[in-house]
Amino acid sequence: EVHLVESGGGLVQPGGSLRLSCVASDSAVNVFTIYWVRQVPGKGLEWLGGIDHTGSNPDYSDSVKGRFTISRDRAKKTVYLQMDSLKPEDTAVYYCSFSAGSLSRSPGTQVTVSS
Repeated sequence: EVHLVESGGGLVQPGGSLRLSCVASDSAVNVFTIYWVRQVPGKGLEWLGGIDHTGSNPDYSDSVKGRFTISRDRAKKTVYLQMDSLKPEDTAVYYCSFSAGSLSRSPGTQVTVSS
């Protein structure tokens, strides 16, 4: 079983940037599409985007398109989420997942956008 672990979250001011990393426990991750999702306490999961096994043509939700960029480094077994022009409403726990609609038992990383 491949495990995913997110990192890179933190406190950032509005308009700032963060890069999240999703590191896999095994190179088998390279055959999977990986998704980024986020969750605000008390609310459901929000799909942000995904990247296929080739790393080409990532897809994004309208809420983050143009501000967030997903990429992957197959040699490092890592998928990244570059987040620019962050807004307070981006505050959430961010997860990478094998599914666009559910979590993959990863810990997540907290992102807080506040002045």
